Amino acid sequence: MTQAMKIAIVDDEQDMRQSISQWLALSGYDTETFGSAEDALKVLGPEYPGIVISDIRMPGMDGMQFLKKLMGNDSALPVIMITGHGDVPMAVEAMRVGAFDFLEKPFNPDRMSDLAKKATGARRLVMDNRALRRELSDGTQLMSKLIGQSPVMERLREDILDLGQADGHVLIDGETGTGKTLVAHALHAVGSRAGKKFVLVSCSAFEEDALAKRLFGPMMPEDAQLPAMEEARGGTLVLEDIEALSETMQARLLSVINEQGTPAETRLVAISNLQEAGRTSEDALRSDLFYRIAALRITVPPLRMRGEDILTLFTRLSEQFAEEYGCDTPQVTAQEAAQLLQAPWPGNVRQLINLAERAVLQSRRGAGTISSLLMNDHEDMQPVMTTEGKPLKEYVEAFERMLIDNTMRRHRGSIASVMDELCLPRRTLNEKMAKYGLQRSDYL
Repeated sequence: MTQAMKIAIVDDEQDMRQSISQWLALSGYDTETFGSAEDALKVLGPEYPGIVISDIRMPGMDGMQFLKKLMGNDSALPVIMITGHGDVPMAVEAMRVGAFDFLEKPFNPDRMSDLAKKATGARRLVMDNRALRRELSDGTQLMSKLIGQSPVMERLREDILDLGQADGHVLIDGETGTGKTLVAHALHAVGSRAGKKFVLVSCSAFEEDALAKRLFGPMMPEDAQLPAMEEARGGTLVLEDIEALSETMQARLLSVINEQGTPAETRLVAISNLQEAGRTSEDALRSDLFYRIAALRITVPPLRMRGEDILTLFTRLSEQFAEEYGCDTPQVTAQEAAQLLQAPWPGNVRQLINLAERAVLQSRRGAGTISSLLMNDHEDMQPVMTTEGKPLKEYVEAFERMLIDNTMRRHRGSIASVMDELCLPRRTLNEKMAKYGLQRSDYL
């Protein structure tokens, strides 16, 4: 989820601090004020989730010194400087040092709001990009994205941790939309190559000559990147759609793998996306290449095998889209929960993501139901809850867990509020949370 942006207002004049704060608060911003640069520096670290508005002329550490300190800590932190009449040369110098922009007193409040909007937008982009980079290099963050308590997901996480520590090549297969590329990222992030290069190439995205050049070179002087095999040296090279390689390209790849020796200088992770009925990656690849890359193998489970993880995923996705679109999260009925569990999900997690977004959009308009969306996606979906293929008790328990989980999230872990909404005594709620592995600390 995108982090809310703050605005730090630094000015030695209390009236000025308060007036700026009140105006920005009316514009919807979360503000905090400081009477001196020294006080502000105690809070404004390199990962401050927001921007700074500061006066230039202040006793003690002035605005220019303050700006240089901030830029030394984080050069991407937007700082808007407030200047008095005749301080324009100083403001120009502040821009040279790294200020985002400046306002000259007396300033138009609307101009300040516009600058704040631009600056917070720029800061949000920087913070999101940093979070993404951390996510793609942090095994813990990546593993947390592999949501679920089903046995198949427990096994998948164990396989990633085990094979991540190994050094051999890996084949990842599974149905489309199951998250195979995420698994490849996680394998790299939890292993000894985590700090090295991670290079991903889709074999189906290139014509053969262009793919040969991208993988093996030679690259022309005007090309901005190295061949993938060279670029990934010492790290991990991921080849998506490995089955798209021609016989010639397979032979060339095998030759490069054999030249590396053991342990391999560059770890190869191959992703297979075969969809033809009855055909496997072993059928599509020459046997000597297949056995070199499939010595270690991970099969990512389809969504339909993940049981009540489907409800957990749908809830998380709906919350994320509801926050993005600025509306309430749609509530899932018992019938809809059963239908979510029964659906065949040919598109797997990718299909569930699309369903969650559509559910939020139609809920925002006050129209439609999750059931109607499911029936549009799956023509054979029954409009009523059934117990086909699973005992009714399992559907009831899955729905009950989802309902308690959703209510705990909505009330941020307030036991009293959850008891009141669900009409449950404290002891019963505690017993059910223990039964379903729900902990209050996860919601605070």
